[in-house]
Amino acid sequence: MCLFQYDDDPEPEERLPAGPLYVPVLPGRAEVVVRLFHTPLGARTAVGFTSAERLAATLGAGQRWIRLSESALRAMAGPIGASLLTVDPTLTAPAVTGTATGSVTAPVPQTPDVAARTV
Repeated sequence: MCLFQYDDDPEPEERLPAGPLYVPVLPGRAEVVVRLFHTPLGARTAVGFTSAERLAATLGAGQRWIRLSESALRAMAGPIGASLLTVDPTLTAPAVTGTATGSVTAPVPQTPDVAARTV
């Protein structure tokens, strides 16, 4: 225990629950499957957005989504190796695809870069 009190020291950032999230799901399936992503360093992460508009701005207007609480999303993603949860990522990087001849084709939208807050 610290014997001194410092009034000008800032409080550490508190982690608050994100609330209901708009969670991207995989298209073209009869069942709902949460879409997982990778961080720039390769770690798996679940992604949620605080509004449908933010989700559409990042992943496109055609991206399907469901509403889940932060705890429900963590419970679904944790057992399959996605221990991180990223809320409101703003950047995406297109996937580089190659052909048999080695030429690069048009980029396909892929995973959000997790430059936003991770909770």
